[in-house]
Amino acid sequence: MAASGNAAMILPRTGIGVDVHAYAPENDPQPLWLGGLFWEGEPGLSGHSDGDCVAHAAADALFSACGIGDLGTHFGTDRPEFAGASGVKLLGEAARIVRAAGFEIGNVAVQFVANRPKFGPRREESQRVLSAAAGASVSVTATTSDGLGFTGRGEGISAVATALVYAVPAAHEDDIA
Repeated sequence: MAASGNAAMILPRTGIGVDVHAYAPENDPQPLWLGGLFWEGEPGLSGHSDGDCVAHAAADALFSACGIGDLGTHFGTDRPEFAGASGVKLLGEAARIVRAAGFEIGNVAVQFVANRPKFGPRREESQRVLSAAAGASVSVTATTSDGLGFTGRGEGISAVATALVYAVPAAHEDDIA
């Protein structure tokens, strides 16, 4: 509240992020990182970083909510330092960028579409890892596409995320007691 007694209005902002990765070719096998977790014995995803489309969609939703670019803007293929980077690292860095831009994160919700891996048994573990990286609540759900499209044919995984952020009002000298 300002010294004058007027409450500052803080409005939420929402954003959407989408990320899609194909499975890596058999002649170039990759480990599967999804939802911030390693999935032993599962085929991995192709990508500039680790291909974790859940973490990537979450980061993109944060950038979208703030209007500060997208995943490619901040971590694009022209940035060799992010080659092979962990999706958890990218989400943590996205959260840092969002906060530096004057926003606080309310929450992020992600749903991914894939035939495998079976996500339910590791949902809470994934949510803990991603929430720690973002410094805010991240919820993750999974579904299949009933055999339809590229995810149904087992060609890759897609993820859609929404994020809620709040602009942090700038402190003014007259607000300081």
